[in-house]
Amino acid sequence: MATDPLAPLLALADISPAVERARERVDAAMRHRALRRHGGQVAAEVSLRSAVASAALEGYAHDRESVRAGTVTDPVIQGALRVAGALPGLSERWSKAPRQVLARLHVLAARDAVPADELGRPVADPVVGARLDALAGLVAGGTTAPPLVLAAVVHGELLNLRPFAGPSGLVARGAARLVLMSTGFDPRGLVGVDVGHREREPEYVGAAGAFATGTPDGLRSWLRHYLAAVELGADQLTAVGDEVLAAA
Repeated sequence: MATDPLAPLLALADISPAVERARERVDAAMRHRALRRHGGQVAAEVSLRSAVASAALEGYAHDRESVRAGTVTDPVIQGALRVAGALPGLSERWSKAPRQVLARLHVLAARDAVPADELGRPVADPVVGARLDALAGLVAGGTTAPPLVLAAVVHGELLNLRPFAGPSGLVARGAARLVLMSTGFDPRGLVGVDVGHREREPEYVGAAGAFATGTPDGLRSWLRHYLAAVELGADQLTAVGDEVLAAA
């Protein structure tokens, strides 16, 4: 029987308890009263905040209320909004055809930001292609690791590879959210993980660089950051829920 390639990650110091803590924080947030009658409103607000955070992580920070009002025409924030809006419709396809979904995410993310003939096309590098294939194999059932661990690996690997031209970080963050949605961990996309990354941006950048080293310490650093961002994303869900109830 083939060894699960992600199994060693759960043996890294503190990672298994951190996975459990993040899962418990998300479970608690998912019980918010606002989700009973206002789930769609909460999901839309989390989607907006996630898009604004993802664009900011790509170097294009904009005021959230200006984005909400539709006055920001910057192509990167528009791409982030398109990616966020498309995730629910891509969730079912993700584990069946991850390479195709990644290409679609790039088309959504990079329209008007890169030449049309580069949209949806990974860079022509055999090493990048092989690693994308390996990543797709994990997504398609090649691991039994918890969804949070798989999402962290997908995110970190795509940030490291930068397989697409332009704002490929939008693709990495969208793909990580798809892991959580498609596995049933966060089926409605309610956990604002990207908001958590934005709140801890220096750590996000440093941990992503550590992940790229491939060392146990580097992988542990990234996993710890990712799980902390998930907890912040759960807190964001609670905050949005409170705001929705207060305005109801």
